[in-house]
Amino acid sequence: MSIELKSQAEIEILKEGGKRHAQILSDLSALVKPGVSTFFLEQEARRMIEAMGDKSAFLGYKPRGARRPFPAALCVSINNEIVHGIPNEVERLLNEGDLVSLDLGLVHEGLITDSAVTVSCGAVDDEARELLRVGKEALQRGIEAAQGGNYVGDIGAAIDAVVSKSNFSSVTDLAGHGVGYKVHEEPFVPNVGKAGAGEKLVPGMVIAIEPMVNAGTPEIKLLKDGYTFVTRDGERSVHFEHTIAITEKGPIILTSND
Repeated sequence: MSIELKSQAEIEILKEGGKRHAQILSDLSALVKPGVSTFFLEQEARRMIEAMGDKSAFLGYKPRGARRPFPAALCVSINNEIVHGIPNEVERLLNEGDLVSLDLGLVHEGLITDSAVTVSCGAVDDEARELLRVGKEALQRGIEAAQGGNYVGDIGAAIDAVVSKSNFSSVTDLAGHGVGYKVHEEPFVPNVGKAGAGEKLVPGMVIAIEPMVNAGTPEIKLLKDGYTFVTRDGERSVHFEHTIAITEKGPIILTSND
C-alpha cells in the first residue's frame, strides 16, 4: 500500500472535522467522574457526533484480521487497558483514582480524524500524575519532530526520548498511522524509532501520532473480546493522540480547538 497525500482542500475539511472532534473529546472528558458508567460515555459520544451531523469512524469498523466489526463509537480504556476498550459490552462504573483513556474517530464530510486523551477520574496518585505528564509531553515532542523532510523514525525517536528519561516504557507493538480516507492508512508511525529511518515526511501527509506509555514493562496482551489491549504486567497505561497534517510550514494539529 502506498501513502495517499491529501489536497489542501481536503486538509481544510479535516481541520474543520478536527475542531468538532476536539470539542467532543473535551466535553466527554468533563463527564469523567466517579460513578459514571462507560455505557453512558458511549451514549453521549454517539449523541454528540449525531448532533454535529457527523458519523463515527469506529462504529462498525472492521480492521484487517479482526473477527468482528468494532461495536462502539468510543473506546474507553481504564487503568491497565492500553487501547480499544469497549464501553457498551460490559458496563463499568468509573472509580475515584482511575486513569481513563477516551479514543474517538470522526467522519466529517467523508474524511476521518483520530484522537485520544487520557484523563484522571477524581483525585489520582503521584505516579498517575507523572504518567499523564510524560504521555502529554511525548505526544508534543512527537508532533514537533513531524517536520517535512524528516522521517517517521524521527517521530518515534522523539517520543521515546521523553519516555526513556522516566521510569516508564513506550509500547512498541502498537503505533500511530496514516489517516484521512480510512481509519488506518500508511505509513506506520512508531512510538520507538530510529532517527532518519522509515518513510520520509512530505507535505500532504496526514498521520495520527499516538504514544502509549506504560508504568511497567512495554509488553501487552489482547483480551478475549478481540480488541482490548492491556499491559501484560497489570500496570497502568496512558494514551494520547492527535491527527496532524504535514505542511511546508510545519505540522498542523488538526484535532485541536485552537
